[in-house]
Amino acid sequence: MKRRQFVMMASGGVLLAATGAATAFVTTRTPQAALQPWRDAGSLYEEPRRRALSYAILAPNPHNRQPWLVDLAGDDQVVLYVDTKRVLPHTDPFNRQITIGLGCFLELMSMAAASDGYRVQTELFPEGEDSGRLDTRPVARIRFIADAAIEPDPLFAHALERRSLKEPYDLARPVPDAVLASLKGAGQYGNTINVAGEPDPVAALRDLTHRALDIEISTPHTYKESVDLFRIGKAEIEADPDGIDFGGPLFDTLALLGQFTRETALDTGSIVYAQGRDVVMANVDTAMAHVWLVSSGNNRADQIAAGRDWLRINLAATAAGVGLQPLSQALQEFPEMAGCHAEAHQKLAPDGGTVQMLARLGYAAPVAPSPRWPLTAKLI
Repeated sequence: MKRRQFVMMASGGVLLAATGAATAFVTTRTPQAALQPWRDAGSLYEEPRRRALSYAILAPNPHNRQPWLVDLAGDDQVVLYVDTKRVLPHTDPFNRQITIGLGCFLELMSMAAASDGYRVQTELFPEGEDSGRLDTRPVARIRFIADAAIEPDPLFAHALERRSLKEPYDLARPVPDAVLASLKGAGQYGNTINVAGEPDPVAALRDLTHRALDIEISTPHTYKESVDLFRIGKAEIEADPDGIDFGGPLFDTLALLGQFTRETALDTGSIVYAQGRDVVMANVDTAMAHVWLVSSGNNRADQIAAGRDWLRINLAATAAGVGLQPLSQALQEFPEMAGCHAEAHQKLAPDGGTVQMLARLGYAAPVAPSPRWPLTAKLI
């Protein structure tokens, strides 16, 4: 596209000129291949393990790293590994959040298997574990067992609708108490799930999450970890359907004009940096309620269990029609976050335990699903 086909607005937005080329550009910006796994789930495979895994790869996970690798062992087993190249050493130095993402994967796989009449028998870390860092040993060994008596989980019906709603929420629309109650009752794995919907606690958590996000963005090594995972425009998203995607005509256009790149995002004096910061801060500042999950311990099994319940909370929110976005910066264990980490645990787990996840809740227009690697890219 030539520069004359666009009008750059003072606000930093872009208007496409009314030309055939511009119209074609707009209508072809959707990364269809990167979204194909959402359309393929449950329909591409007849073999029960692959069918279940085609859903599991859609599970929520930190920075959309999709850190799972799978070996189909024998005729009825799945061995789950972590892809050690897809961890987040700066914001998640002990791989706690990555492990939670693997728990989300296991729960969604289990739900999908049950919907096809299979019970899964799971052995966690069969060759041992490292509390400091995940390694190449198996995360779980899973056996699929046909079971005519197993009943599908009602939450599974919402698996393909689940999104992380990363938009400003409607400040005139509170989250009903009944919805908050449904989230509190979503867990099955021994974690404590709490919610806040009243103005004072919500305001306090808006303040905490704002300050924590500011620390993550203002700390060079943690911010760069995110920026390195930016996928800007359709071509980058299709080539690497993971990380933090910026798709659509606006971002494609800014990328073509050289106005939105990883370099400009890292430049703290740039308009891109300033406007991007304003956008993410507007998100945390429009939280209408919060939900968080506390585990009594913090070993790898506890983190997997937290992930399994976190997936259930996500699906319960989807079922209730409320948006959810994780805001776990205050729970991260890098040194610069120590003050917010301590404050978060004092506020959210005063009786002890580990706050594993925290999210904001509210209402906004629907968004597209996040890009995904196909299952074939995750099979060993």
